[in-house]
Amino acid sequence: MAAPEKPKAADPARVWTIDIIVTEGFVLVEMSAILEVLRIANRVLAQPPFRWRVRSLQGGRVGCRAGLSLDTEPFAAKPDADFAFFLGNSDPDHPGLSLGRVISSYTCRGIKVYLLAEAAARYIRDQGGASGRLTTHWENSALLRERMGLTDSSHALASEDGLVVTCAGMGSTVDIILALVGRLTSAAAQMTVGNIMLHEQVRDFSSLQPFAGARPTITGDSDLDHCIRIMQDNIEEPVPISEIVDELGISTRSLERKFKTFLGTSPNGFYREMRLSKANNLLLNTTMSVREIGLACGFPNGFSSLYKSFFGITPFTLRKRRRLGEDGSENILKAGE
Repeated sequence: MAAPEKPKAADPARVWTIDIIVTEGFVLVEMSAILEVLRIANRVLAQPPFRWRVRSLQGGRVGCRAGLSLDTEPFAAKPDADFAFFLGNSDPDHPGLSLGRVISSYTCRGIKVYLLAEAAARYIRDQGGASGRLTTHWENSALLRERMGLTDSSHALASEDGLVVTCAGMGSTVDIILALVGRLTSAAAQMTVGNIMLHEQVRDFSSLQPFAGARPTITGDSDLDHCIRIMQDNIEEPVPISEIVDELGISTRSLERKFKTFLGTSPNGFYREMRLSKANNLLLNTTMSVREIGLACGFPNGFSSLYKSFFGITPFTLRKRRRLGEDGSENILKAGE
């Protein structure tokens, strides 16, 4: 299995803008997956990193097949987003999915676009073939095979081709947006958001779609999966890395290479971030004292100083700002909503 894209260093002060492009009949599960992951990420991180805008070709009210509708902004002549998600609508023949020029308006400015399900199928059709580098939902793949004789399209959850990421969509949208959150923030923050959503395993892009009988995995590496589960089960009393590698039956150096390759960090760094992410969640969503939170997350001493060095703010200041609504997170959420 190909290694995932290595995470970039997170900038705690950066706010990333995501355009969500819909057409009439958009798939609600895809919309909710994107919005909920971003909303929860803003809630659990000390500095909310995401804002979003919902757009459509003409702007105005757009409905989904589930009977709900929402207000949208029209396309900008010169998009200024960092990423764009084009949602499917259960009908790859729908004229509203003919968005080649709109997609180009993003990619020509270096903006990465994610095409989900039918949006990906329409893109593949308009490109004249998949060449094994593009993917869509397996039902759409079957349709493309019947209409165009395509036999080599990917059955992965997602495929990257430069600035265009074609995706299976539907439930896998959670995996796709969680992967983006992990790359822009940290692997530990990604896992915290996934845990809140009860999404136990974040599937890699190269994971096969469920009809192919793929076995779910956290990272694609069994030893790394096992290690992360040990860490998740031992937050309050952290297990030394030396004991973890003994249980795994591998060397410390081997485990360090796996963490560097798949998650872009070290075992100790990941473990610390995981515990800090849980601490942040407890800080924002419980009335536990700061000392109690530090103890619950395996930091008997120096928790406040470590928290500030990682998040750039003390836990006391963050809790006060969130309580008073002074940290700007509410404005970011309203802009997204």
